Amino acid sequence: MDGFTLAEKIKELNSEIPVIILSARSLKEDKIKGFRIGVDDYITKPFDEEELLYRIRAIINRIKHFPDVTNGNNPVRIGKFEFDSKNQLLIFGDKERRLTLKENRILSLLSNSINNLVKREEIMIDAWGESDYYTGRSLDVFISKLRAYLKNDPGISITTIPTVGYILDVKS
Repeated sequence: MDGFTLAEKIKELNSEIPVIILSARSLKEDKIKGFRIGVDDYITKPFDEEELLYRIRAIINRIKHFPDVTNGNNPVRIGKFEFDSKNQLLIFGDKERRLTLKENRILSLLSNSINNLVKREEIMIDAWGESDYYTGRSLDVFISKLRAYLKNDPGISITTIPTVGYILDVKS
């Protein structure tokens, strides 16, 4: 049995089971055939192992319907802010700001790793499901928005590590 047939049988049994095809077949027709079957992703060989890992994480996050990545510590303190990822709220004193889904995902990833580096690629794949030039530009815009939202607390900053990622710096 070939991979397409196997993927088709898996999807017939349970369409909710995520399937990623890793294949040497890189023709557009093969990719389209995979997606018509219902696969979640189609990656051609050779592939980057780290990218595969982030693509798997992105699919897991999608099938869990965007879980709280703060691992149950909800809401969390970020300096003088309270961040409630379940309700997409950033609270400063008596002021609440409702975050967009992508803002919420990005801030969740950063707040889950306070004072530690979070890679650009990880953020892009988690929030957008892909990592490319245009997604990178979008990420830059969202980081700028988050910086503006957090500016009321001078003890908080989002540091850019060029071409690598971001650190949500929170001073105690």
